[in-house]
Amino acid sequence: MTTLDALELALLREDLAYHQARVLLLVDAVAAAPGHARKLDGLTKLAKLDFLVRYPAFAPVVLAGLDGADSRLHLTEADTEAPAEVEAPMTRYKYGPWDDRYYAVIGALVGRGLLRYVPARKGSVALAPTAEGRRLARAMSESAEWQQVSDRCWAVADASSGLTGNALKALIYERLAALMDRPHRQVIR
Repeated sequence: MTTLDALELALLREDLAYHQARVLLLVDAVAAAPGHARKLDGLTKLAKLDFLVRYPAFAPVVLAGLDGADSRLHLTEADTEAPAEVEAPMTRYKYGPWDDRYYAVIGALVGRGLLRYVPARKGSVALAPTAEGRRLARAMSESAEWQQVSDRCWAVADASSGLTGNALKALIYERLAALMDRPHRQVIR
């Protein structure tokens, strides 16, 4: 059995907290943006939108309604020169970009009363922020630490209005074919 030292445990908690915060901001933005029926419907949609938030230079390539000059993306020269070099990379999975942490992240956010499950399409999971989740997301979006991530979430939410998770997956495979042409479980870099 592997024993984790205090530093490893602290880093693991910090990593999960980072992903929880970003997912909360994304679900809040999607639920508030027109064309999403006040929820984020489906884990496929969550993963694909999160991919576009985490890899912001690819967002205008995938989403036709999003201009690369949109200030909410906070794109730097480094982002455009090396668009796959990001702080929190994802892995190539059978249906496109994925992160195995989603189950733990969603469970933690629901357990903490920040997100709730809402009616979804058959066989799907849909999420919406609770009143406390919306309050926390708005407070985070006003902080210097989270403003850029929040802005990116809103840009992606606005530009993906009316798109399903499968439609987003198809756009990613079509418009980022070279990036998705890699073995499953390989980090997207």
